[in-house]
Amino acid sequence: MADENTEVQGTEVQAGAPAAEAPATDQQPQQQQRRGRGGRGGGGDNRGRGGRDGNRGRRDDRRGRGDDDGGEELIEKLVHINRVSKTVKGGKRFGFAALVVVGDGKGRVGFGHGKAREVPEAISKATAAAKKAMVRVPLREGRTLHHDGNGHFGAGRVHVRTAPAGTGIIAGGPMRAVFESLGVADVVTKSVGTSNPYNMIRATFEALKDQSSPKAVAQRRGKKVADLLSRGGASAEAAEAEALAVSE
Repeated sequence: MADENTEVQGTEVQAGAPAAEAPATDQQPQQQQRRGRGGRGGGGDNRGRGGRDGNRGRRDDRRGRGDDDGGEELIEKLVHINRVSKTVKGGKRFGFAALVVVGDGKGRVGFGHGKAREVPEAISKATAAAKKAMVRVPLREGRTLHHDGNGHFGAGRVHVRTAPAGTGIIAGGPMRAVFESLGVADVVTKSVGTSNPYNMIRATFEALKDQSSPKAVAQRRGKKVADLLSRGGASAEAAEAEALAVSE
């Protein structure tokens, strides 16, 4: 009996050992196959997608942080949206073009143009272009222009005039958006020739680029601001007081 038990136990042990080893040998190729699939398909695709899309997202985030860190509260004015189409083999592809004016309300303003398949994306492109193209315009007392000016672009002609306090912004359409974003409170304007918003804004910027302040003229000519202001018939004391009030 003892011999039979030992033989039976021996056979059980011997038969059980291969049975325990067989699943292990079957699982190893499956794990290797799974690892191989994950390494080729999942790992490679995820790295590729993450490398392209992730980098774009990081670059956009950096630009956003840079604008926020500047501490500027910009005024954004949507001037015009135009639907454009492109004829292709299968039909027409529609898109949108946006014209945006951006300013800080303290003498800096710019405009930009952007096109995309959707309106929000077109506006964001135009806003980014406007922020890059901002120019500084000297203002008198922080409310109006220093002198009159004319601008011309294409078929558009504009006339801008300085105005006393309380006049307000006498301008319409795209020109009003420019002066509101610039921070001008009193100005009189006139547009002649065209109602195209693109040409009107470009003509307005041509007129604003010709603006110069007494301080800039004095530095260019090597004189004092009071000397320039006294030539207008004002007394020396009034010229000195006005020269101290001139900030730009």
